[in-house]
Amino acid sequence: MNTIHRRTFLRLASAGLACATGAKASAQPLETTAESLDALGLKYVGQVAPRTSAAIKASPLSVGFEVLDRKGFEPERTYEHLAKLGVKWARCQTGWCRCETQKGVYDFAWLDEIVDSLLKIGIQPWFNLGYGNKLYLPDAPDEFAVGWIPVYDEDAMKAWLSFTKALAEHFSTRVKHWEIWNEPNIAWQPEKPNPADYVRFVAETAPVIRKAVPEAKIIGISCGHIKMDYIQGCLDEGITDYLDIISYHPYRAYPEDGYEDDIAKMRAAIGAHNKNIVLWQGENGAPSQGGPESVGALSSLPWTEAAQAKWLLRRILTDLRLQIPLTCYFHTVDLVGYLGKTNFKGLLRGTDYTCKPSYYAFQCLCALFDAETHPVSLSPALIDREKEKLQEGGFARGGHALYVYWYPGNMIRPWEVQTLSVRLTFPEGATIADPVLIDPLSGKAYKPGNVEVEKAGLVAHDLPLMNHPLILTDKALVKSSE
Repeated sequence: MNTIHRRTFLRLASAGLACATGAKASAQPLETTAESLDALGLKYVGQVAPRTSAAIKASPLSVGFEVLDRKGFEPERTYEHLAKLGVKWARCQTGWCRCETQKGVYDFAWLDEIVDSLLKIGIQPWFNLGYGNKLYLPDAPDEFAVGWIPVYDEDAMKAWLSFTKALAEHFSTRVKHWEIWNEPNIAWQPEKPNPADYVRFVAETAPVIRKAVPEAKIIGISCGHIKMDYIQGCLDEGITDYLDIISYHPYRAYPEDGYEDDIAKMRAAIGAHNKNIVLWQGENGAPSQGGPESVGALSSLPWTEAAQAKWLLRRILTDLRLQIPLTCYFHTVDLVGYLGKTNFKGLLRGTDYTCKPSYYAFQCLCALFDAETHPVSLSPALIDREKEKLQEGGFARGGHALYVYWYPGNMIRPWEVQTLSVRLTFPEGATIADPVLIDPLSGKAYKPGNVEVEKAGLVAHDLPLMNHPLILTDKALVKSSE
């Protein structure tokens, strides 16, 4: 691995964080490979204290709670873990086929239990409204009619709208965010995916929801990957007339790979039609195991549980750095038996519902990056991102600054630790008086080895540079060990 040459100057301006680059200094690799800071001999000084979801007022962090329309896992075994995780949102699929097993008769008891259980522990469900129903779509290839959109059949569409009306009225006081269909750009439907047909589907469905839930926020497109041709087609067909939020699912092995450019393109395209529409990252995850028993996006790669945790940190913090209002990790638990195999993207192991390293990594982010932590954009014109690829972001929380940084290298192979030097200059109201370095893989905080605290900031020399995010911040944000 090439030695990284880097000296970053981070200036926290009163209106936000701005980044300026000074003279570059050669950084030498440390004589070690490491998965976390535990291996580097730094002094342990404390721990990020987990916070329950109920204790957090608001947050941009969500978790996937999908496939219960297909009875994909046992929800009651997850609630204790979710309560301690600290997320404030959960994406739930509504399951037309499970709610209406006899024509015109709706049974929402199973979904009531899920919604009420999540609300009880401080998590707000948001609905993904779908899929099909073989009562009205008998040609669907599986019993759940996954992806089998009813827009192509007049009788099925009438039945869909009746179901949507009953569902919206039933949950009108409990659920305010409604996403119409999942990944309509995927070829798992009666006709070839077509933006015009999907927009027609949204145009008929959205008013039914809004009538039953006047304050509803309607979410749409829900694009599998970021397919700009499909997204642009939906925009050209007028989809922003019906939506408040556009969602997308940016599956990729490296979370940062081309992502910032994709976000900029989506924002520009959407803004040309309706500047009030916002983006949600609605579904994204990585497996903890690849190979022949693994199924789903990215399953062919040789993942480990440690690599999954690193991927999660990079996905979530990239979204927060780019000021995505909600970012959702897929999934709560491994989906055993999914398409005859296992989708290993869960925070919990599907065999015994125990917590993976990714759970604890997400728990650390939930404690630190709720709505009280504010991201501020760095100035990309002053960073040689194309050459050096260093990922970094500035945040402020309760008067304390947080500097998040990582190198977007391979997460699966052993990492040869590099070093980084930074200079932080603080504005009034955001400081680091007693510097600590947090490893969010474990939530542990360490004393950086070579830090000079100045009147208006600090200079930190030879910080470890890993292939997962580290957080330089103030000791006030961790529970001290002393």
